[in-house]
Amino acid sequence: MRALLLSWQFWAIGSAVFAALTAVFAKVGLEGIGSDFATFVRTVVILAALTVMLSVTGTWQAPATVPPRSWLFLILSGLATGASWLCYFRALKLGEASQVAPVDKLSVVLVAAFAAIFLGERLSAMHWIAVCLIAVGAVMLTLRI
Repeated sequence: MRALLLSWQFWAIGSAVFAALTAVFAKVGLEGIGSDFATFVRTVVILAALTVMLSVTGTWQAPATVPPRSWLFLILSGLATGASWLCYFRALKLGEASQVAPVDKLSVVLVAAFAAIFLGERLSAMHWIAVCLIAVGAVMLTLRI
């Protein structure tokens, strides 16, 4: 069990499951309220949950121990996350969850491209084919035929 909890695959699958639940719960929760307010509620819940988690696990870290470069990129990541959530909730408010979520998952394609361009990560030809298939699949899921 310990090996499972230490594997990135376990946590990545958990992320996918919870992301799927996020879309379904959010679509229902958006009924009768604005998408920006819904994003605010979601953010408050996440902040509270993380506060409890850090307290229970004792993993608080003194801000002074975080390197300036890490601060910069974590702040940029937070801004990107906020923008993503605002866009995602607006899209869910306007569209079908079964269409919005696959387009949102085009982030997988963009991460592969950005990682190759900016982080110097190398993907094999087989991996690039898989990335292209994800893109094609996401686009196909948006079509109403």
